[in-house]
Amino acid sequence: MTDPGAAELAVVIVNFNTGDYLERCLASLETHRGDIEIDALVIDNASHDDSHTRAVAAHPWARLIENPTNVYLSPAWNQGIRETKAPWVLLLNPDIEWWVGTLADYVAAAKAHPDAGIVGPLVRNSDGTIYESGRPFPDVLDAAGHAFLGTVKPDNRFTKRYYLDGWDRRTEREVDWVSGCCMLVSRAAFDRVGMLDEGFPLFGEELDLATRMRDAGLVSLYTPAVEIVHEIGVSRSRSRAMLLMHSNSIYRYYRLHRAEGWRRATLPIAWATLRLRAELEALRGKVSR
Repeated sequence: MTDPGAAELAVVIVNFNTGDYLERCLASLETHRGDIEIDALVIDNASHDDSHTRAVAAHPWARLIENPTNVYLSPAWNQGIRETKAPWVLLLNPDIEWWVGTLADYVAAAKAHPDAGIVGPLVRNSDGTIYESGRPFPDVLDAAGHAFLGTVKPDNRFTKRYYLDGWDRRTEREVDWVSGCCMLVSRAAFDRVGMLDEGFPLFGEELDLATRMRDAGLVSLYTPAVEIVHEIGVSRSRSRAMLLMHSNSIYRYYRLHRAEGWRRATLPIAWATLRLRAELEALRGKVSR
């Protein structure tokens, strides 16, 4: 839409075999841009469905970088951050459609909170219900209870606490972390804490980034000033391999950020618990199919 060097907002989208979703994402950005100059950059991770070329052909104002292999999410996002210059960076999943408000509104909300390292919007599921973005860092008990009961008995007390039950997500507030499907970050914040940790290639990168932001004195802000719709999991399956990758990433996060002092002794238990949960979810998936 503009010269990359003149843009106020860089939108970095990592794509991998998303069918028509990427084109719809770009179309919604064009419709909901508002009064702001943007540099939209698609990083494609060796898609073989032509989703990236079709989408950018339909929206030639977006730039495209084609990776020869799938480097996963965090490395590709970092690639996009390095390839852009705008003072604000929006890390966006390709299965997102902008719904309410504009990109300009989003940046304005962030500017109103100079202590915010990450700003996340109201996220709707594909059926229009509100997704529980904006959560606390759970303690060990709540994390374990949610991990095992969240998908089979979602009204359990652990999940309710983790989802901040009672908050309707229609008010702005500081939270510990927001969904990684849509994160607005100032380049100054990246300069302060570093980019995405590529040791979290596909899962847990938003938790790690939010934790490093908090440790640097910055906050995560949830704002309903803008709304998006997210079709979860378009680029990835719930295969055993993906579940184990998720398990390993959450364990790495726990080891790096939550296992200080006496909690170091809990690392073997944490690893076994997360591995068990992944194996049970994989088995449950096989049974459901």
